[in-house]
Amino acid sequence: MTDVPGVDDRLRVLEAVTDSALARLELDKIIVTLLDEVVDVLQVDTSAVLLHDPASDHLIATAAVGIEEEVWQGVRVPVGAGFAGRVAAGRQPVIMDRVDSSTVVNPLLWQTGIRALLGVPMLVQNMLVGVLHVGSKTARRFTDADVELLQLVADRLALAVSVQRSSAERQAAAALHRSLLPGRLPAVPGLEFAARYVPGANVGVGGDWYDVFDLPGDRIGIAIGDVVGHGLSAAVVMGRLRSVVRAYAMESADPGEVLAKVDRKTSHFEHGTMATIGFALVEPSHDRLRLALAGHAPPLLADPDRPAAFVDVPTGPPIGFGLATTHRDSGVVDLPPGGLMVFYTDGLAERRDRPLDDGMSMLRQAVTTDAPDLVCARVMAALVGTHPAQDDIALLVLRRSAT
Repeated sequence: MTDVPGVDDRLRVLEAVTDSALARLELDKIIVTLLDEVVDVLQVDTSAVLLHDPASDHLIATAAVGIEEEVWQGVRVPVGAGFAGRVAAGRQPVIMDRVDSSTVVNPLLWQTGIRALLGVPMLVQNMLVGVLHVGSKTARRFTDADVELLQLVADRLALAVSVQRSSAERQAAAALHRSLLPGRLPAVPGLEFAARYVPGANVGVGGDWYDVFDLPGDRIGIAIGDVVGHGLSAAVVMGRLRSVVRAYAMESADPGEVLAKVDRKTSHFEHGTMATIGFALVEPSHDRLRLALAGHAPPLLADPDRPAAFVDVPTGPPIGFGLATTHRDSGVVDLPPGGLMVFYTDGLAERRDRPLDDGMSMLRQAVTTDAPDLVCARVMAALVGTHPAQDDIALLVLRRSAT
């Protein structure tokens, strides 16, 4: 029988998991380095890390020592099933001294001759990151000391994975978001555009977006939207909504019909998604546009002859959850020569330190019929000023030429 780990073994593990040199390694090298240390200290034959995929609720073999086939063969274990699945579901260590088809779902664990297993959860603030397990090909009775040492390593690995995932997700979300926002607004004779996008200081990149695109028949499509949520998942949904709005806009001259089709598609395929969208079609003459709002705040219209005011068009429920799949109304907005419209997401006016009505009033007062770039600057100065935005903001300004 293997000796029980002593003080020296515990110190070796503590030194391994706190080694500052690990911070300079890539995540996969950190994992393998610690798995090697585990095999040596616990005198086991195998060690492996399976990371949790929240989308599928499966554990995916990511790194292994002594049982590398788990990774090479892409082993996936449902949470709650088999050995690793039990560790994940219970979020408690599991010791198993009988390894066969009746106790584990991964045949590699008994085909390679493993006779005893110890697994511990990888958690960060009680959120499941994965499972770390070790195996012995000889009879082995794992002790409380074994469990404690393995849990030390699991905690270190969970933190490293969580930090890496968070950083990678933020970078991926930002890159995806940048690729989906228009790099350059279209040049349309008789129309001027300007836009701003600012990620929230507290939440980072989210699901806010704007879009301006040419359509057949010299029409112009304008979209503004806000997907509920933040991070990579919201940016991915935002990208899909942007694409489907463009696709349906090719088929219909009625913004309400476009948003109704977007709603049906989203409710069917994007379960759990909710978004607000404003979609407008500018007619070839540029003297008016048709507008539909799905839970989105109405844009502002500034006329050279009168102060800016919020447009009066029907507002339907948000996109998603099958809230309105049969019909959505559109309204017609006249755009006089020199007239200017401001589309925005709610992060612009909403702040924790002021009532929403005050923010909307400040927005209305900041909008004039000056050049769109100047209006963007004035609006952001008035509503954001010297305090970072708490939520992400999308702002799009359209002005019709005076002549």
